[in-house]
Amino acid sequence: MRARWARTCTSATPTRGDSSPPVSKPNSKRAGTKHSSLRVGRSAKPESTSPEQPPCWATNHRTLGPRASLSCPDPAEAQPDSCYKTHFPTAPGDLMPALDGMRVLDMTQYEAGTSCTQALAWLGADVVKIEPPEYGDPGRGVGRSENKDYSAYFCAWNANKRSVALNLRSEEGRELLLKLAPKFDVFVENYGPGVIEKLNIGYEELKAVNPGLIYARIKGFGTTGPYAGYRCMDMVAQAAAGAFSITGEADGPPMMPGPTTGDSGTGVQTAMAILAAYVQKLRTGEGQEVEVSMQEAMTYYVRTRAFIGSAWGTQATPRNGNKGGLPPVDIYPCKPFGPNDYIYLMPVNQGHWDGLCAAMDRPDLLIDPRFETNPGRVENGAALYEEIRSWCSERTKTEAMEAIAAAGVPCGACLDTGELHHDKHLTARGFIHQMDLPVHGTLPMLGFAPRLSESHVDMTVPPRLGEHTDQLLDQELGLDADEITRLRESGAIGDANRFV
Repeated sequence: MRARWARTCTSATPTRGDSSPPVSKPNSKRAGTKHSSLRVGRSAKPESTSPEQPPCWATNHRTLGPRASLSCPDPAEAQPDSCYKTHFPTAPGDLMPALDGMRVLDMTQYEAGTSCTQALAWLGADVVKIEPPEYGDPGRGVGRSENKDYSAYFCAWNANKRSVALNLRSEEGRELLLKLAPKFDVFVENYGPGVIEKLNIGYEELKAVNPGLIYARIKGFGTTGPYAGYRCMDMVAQAAAGAFSITGEADGPPMMPGPTTGDSGTGVQTAMAILAAYVQKLRTGEGQEVEVSMQEAMTYYVRTRAFIGSAWGTQATPRNGNKGGLPPVDIYPCKPFGPNDYIYLMPVNQGHWDGLCAAMDRPDLLIDPRFETNPGRVENGAALYEEIRSWCSERTKTEAMEAIAAAGVPCGACLDTGELHHDKHLTARGFIHQMDLPVHGTLPMLGFAPRLSESHVDMTVPPRLGEHTDQLLDQELGLDADEITRLRESGAIGDANRFV
């Protein structure tokens, strides 16, 4: 079925660049990877498509532009159904990965870069991770215990990838990278300032061997400006973007936020920019450089507080603690009163207030003169808090959430990170998956939020360090076993069994 899709709707060779996006292959599973039962995206197919949806011949030529074209069915011969329904299979096992055909050289480490390339891999791109032979991505060692190939941190950001161990400080290792580059569409790196330049593998060097390459760089403060040479980590980016200043209690110091948005939030934005550059390349055949500053990316997540906090962002936004709005917006303790046994309520209009009173079976609160209006609820916030706290304290956070949410009131039980892996809602939606790892055994793994009705990707176990080195050198560069052995002995490539 995928072969039929490729024949009827294949993109033309771009007019420039040595690395044109290849068409879909009949078998999208990569050789040498271990597949679990995890799926990204839904496999269910809609029963019908909108009659207003134009067929592929009416849309694709326009959207791709004049420098690329599609070979689609003649309108006179087209089936009544749209391209959406005609070109894609209905059987779940035949669904095509959305980014099937995109190839990514992944020279990233820790999280800002790896979160970007994992998002692309989860959408179906072939991602090949380039790692130093000795220890690989430093993320492999974060919290590592009995298995030196894997840590939980590394597994969280490196599923669905292959690993090649190249010593880029050696001339032969660098030459191997330059020979691989023309076979890929995208290169991604997030090394510290100046590292890539010292290795002599910057944009100009790779562009020389692959003019169509999309070269993405993640830097803490970008490559220009007075801070360009400064090193950066997740929380540094968050501090520099104002996230600390809006976290914590009103009378306390700035506080470190919990999520690592400075890293993974940057990664997601970089993936989005890469996809935009890829679509542009389909039109023009030209590659380009993509740069994302972690500080700038992080401002995307604070802009609401920055702009509505005070005077269009021209003054500092105050810290609110847990009070994200007018009473009764707050956090309330629930039984059995553990460290995370709380519910967060966010009733922001009169309808929500009515629903909350109904859920609590407290119609008397609706006519209580202290709470009839917003100003009254603000003035008597402490008394209102006690009324709601008393009701919540007789229930678990899940019981309280289900009762209040059923009344149409925005609220959420405060799950801890361990509870996420067993949450009945996430489990029912198939978001919690099981991954079989060497030594560690079967462990739960959080999934990927985007769900595509016409695409799915089997999630694969993260690679061991250099696991696919021999495979790539053989399949991509045509090197024989003797030459691969010589390169390993010279130190240009690593040993996949280093930690076995």
